[in-house]
Amino acid sequence: MAMNKLLEKAFAEASRLPEDEQETIASLIIEEIEAEQGWEWRFANSQDQLGQLVRKARKEVEHGDVLPFDPATRPTP
Repeated sequence: MAMNKLLEKAFAEASRLPEDEQETIASLIIEEIEAEQGWEWRFANSQDQLGQLVRKARKEVEHGDVLPFDPATRPTP
C-alpha cells in the first residue's frame, strides 16, 4: 500500500529532526497504531457479549421488568 501525501510530508519533516526527536515521534506513531488495533480487536471480539446484553434487555422490557426513563421525574441527588 502506498503512503499518502500527508504522511509522506510528515515523515519528510521528521527526517530533518535530530535522531532522539525522530525516535520519540516514531514511538508515538507506533503506540497510536497499536492502540487503534487494540480497540478494533476488542470491539470485534465483544459483539457476542453485546448481543447477549441486548437480548437480556429486550426480555426485561418484554416482561415489564424496567421502568420508563423520564428525566423530568428523575430524583435529584
